Amino acid sequence: MLVQDREAPSPPPKLAKKPQIRDLPTHHQQQIRRFSEPKALDFSTWVSENLSRIVVISLSIITVLALFFLYNTTDKASLLCFQTQSTQSLQPLTRPQIKWNTIQVLPDKTSPYSSFVTEKWIVVSVTKYPTEELKGLVKIRGWQVLAVGNSMTPKDWSLKGSIFLSLDAQAELGYRVLDHLPYDSFVRKSVGYLFAIQHGAKKIYDADDRGEVIGGDLGKCFDVELVGEDSKLEPMLQYSHEDPNRTVVNPYIHFGQRSVWPRGLPLENVGEINHEEFYTEVFGGKQFIQQGVSNGLPDVDSVFYFTRKTTLEPFDIRFDEHAPKVALPQGVMVPVNSFNTLYHSSAFWGLMLPVSVSSMASDVLRGYWGQRLLWELGGYVAVYPPTAHRFDRVEAYPFAEEKDLHVNVGRLIKFLLVWRSEKHSLFEKILDLSFAMAEEGFWTEQDLKFTSAWLQDLITVGYQQPRLMSLELDRPRATIGHGDRKEFVPRKLPSVHLGVEETGTVSTEIGNLIRWRKNFGNVVLVMFCNGPVERTALEWRLLYGRVFKTVVILSSQKNSDLYVEEAKLDHIYKHLPKIFDRYSSAEGFLFVEDDTVLNYWNLLQADKTKIWTTDKVEKSWTSVKPTGNSDWFSVQAELVKRTVSTMPAHFQVNYKEAAKNNLDALTVCSSEVFYVPKRLVADFVDLVDLVGDMDLHYKVAVPMFFMSMDSPQNFDPVLGSMVYKKKSSSFNSSLSLYSAQAPAVHPWSISSEQDFIKLVGQMAEGDPLLMELV
Repeated sequence: MLVQDREAPSPPPKLAKKPQIRDLPTHHQQQIRRFSEPKALDFSTWVSENLSRIVVISLSIITVLALFFLYNTTDKASLLCFQTQSTQSLQPLTRPQIKWNTIQVLPDKTSPYSSFVTEKWIVVSVTKYPTEELKGLVKIRGWQVLAVGNSMTPKDWSLKGSIFLSLDAQAELGYRVLDHLPYDSFVRKSVGYLFAIQHGAKKIYDADDRGEVIGGDLGKCFDVELVGEDSKLEPMLQYSHEDPNRTVVNPYIHFGQRSVWPRGLPLENVGEINHEEFYTEVFGGKQFIQQGVSNGLPDVDSVFYFTRKTTLEPFDIRFDEHAPKVALPQGVMVPVNSFNTLYHSSAFWGLMLPVSVSSMASDVLRGYWGQRLLWELGGYVAVYPPTAHRFDRVEAYPFAEEKDLHVNVGRLIKFLLVWRSEKHSLFEKILDLSFAMAEEGFWTEQDLKFTSAWLQDLITVGYQQPRLMSLELDRPRATIGHGDRKEFVPRKLPSVHLGVEETGTVSTEIGNLIRWRKNFGNVVLVMFCNGPVERTALEWRLLYGRVFKTVVILSSQKNSDLYVEEAKLDHIYKHLPKIFDRYSSAEGFLFVEDDTVLNYWNLLQADKTKIWTTDKVEKSWTSVKPTGNSDWFSVQAELVKRTVSTMPAHFQVNYKEAAKNNLDALTVCSSEVFYVPKRLVADFVDLVDLVGDMDLHYKVAVPMFFMSMDSPQNFDPVLGSMVYKKKSSSFNSSLSLYSAQAPAVHPWSISSEQDFIKLVGQMAEGDPLLMELV
């Protein structure tokens, strides 16, 4: 870049004409002239002659340095994001075009098991020598264990009764997917799935080498037979689809553990701990993916794992073995893993483990991707009571490997629900979805190519794609009548909080959380972040998402990965109508800035049909006499007059009545926290429209709106007792400022995870369960 920015070099001056008679050379000159005539070492000339080389070398050095910096200063997810964006910006994605009819079915002719055929397979990934649990899986009657190795697997790995695919054995199979698989990852199980299908598989149990099947009989744990005499076609419970806004559920609640959540559940849904009011029913036979619950160490994420234990004691969490299995209707999803899941042949295409995402995200993304495509077949996922016991080996659980999962999974679910394809075969729809997910950044072009190879390999090993059925999502949902409602109340089993077991049915803390959620579960919290959202957005959602319907985060800069919307604080009221419209069924909207802490347990007594504001807080709600000059207050006062003059009669009368004792003064409210009830949302929107494009500051607009919408005498006084101090230029959070007895505290600075931990430590006085978040 520096070379390119230089001025063009001046042309060299003309040389004087040399005389015809040459001077005799000296002895020194004779020595020099033994070599070729040297070129002039003018720097400008050298640069001009080598400009292209300099540019190429400079760009190469910059690229290497950038990648080195990212590798050493960021996590893998960030590096992956950088690589993905760079690649996609240079090369637009191309959807693979496959001629399915030209793919030949090829039998296994290379492995020692070429003639072996059986219908029931257990596929595991092995890194260490056989575990006792794996030895138990080999003993399950009627099932063949297939162990898939990787670069970390001992060379002499062996287990009697199992088939072992080493890296060399895998390479000899000739599958297309081998070109895309990493050598050191469990995702090489994809080779095992293809091998099992090629050798007659009709059912594949996706397993883990540290889990043992309860009772040693998969037939008693799952619905292994869906057709024929041994099939069980009785009705089963199904989650209700009555709430169109519910897109994902925590199945652990159904099986007795409200405070435990599975890996892959969006963190904003962790706080939804109420059990189902009612279920519906669906006939069995199409539960092509069956997810089992695991006792001991269930499938939990690193947030749960690190926050629920303070010692090296292993987890031993138990679920209700008597709870009935439960199905998921179209439009509602559930996390699916790769170590306790039964796949039927109609869903074998959904076994593909993505390769461009982190290992802890691969099976979760596969599960959501597969569920959406399963609906195209009329199939569904069902969750079963404890089918396995996994032993907690108290090993490090990598949060960095899950970070991209926590950021993207909520957005992925929303994307999958609206995705549609016009293709007329399942495999073409699969390619469509994989292409769309690559375009949206859920995985990279590498997985698009991997999908193409996987589908072609499926045909090569003899798999026949299932037929499509009409999508129920596109049909009007049937009304759930009273007779269609089925009741089941889950048991409340002892759980674990910060490594301390609950001995009662449900602790006081959980009871309080349920009460708060019941009170605020239909209230939308809107938060404006002045601080760095990349360090705090997830934390704010964890803190408040447990209690409120949802947490909408706004900031001066948009961040799509963290679901942070762009808005200007000075005109924040102009952004609120969009949120009102988005959550039209909400009971109310509570706005708060990130420098103000909400003690929600002290807001229970507030009337959710009234306005909440800080009109009783002296330092927050003030009146200023404009000077009549062009200062800020005078300009704002003029805009207020202009707006009031255009108000309809009922707004204008309310405002003038509220300001009758001080009509010449400008009412200013700091507006760090306020609440708009549903009954006044339409009035708020009308007033925003009246302001239009005027540059009316929110600290002036919000109090003007409230005084126009209702009499201050009708405002709820709940925020009147909040702790409120003016923020100084040298402001820093003081622990002595916080009070758990106040409804809110201002100011409080949060700009990092460490600040968040300090805040949670203070708030735990009012909500002890918050300590589980840190």
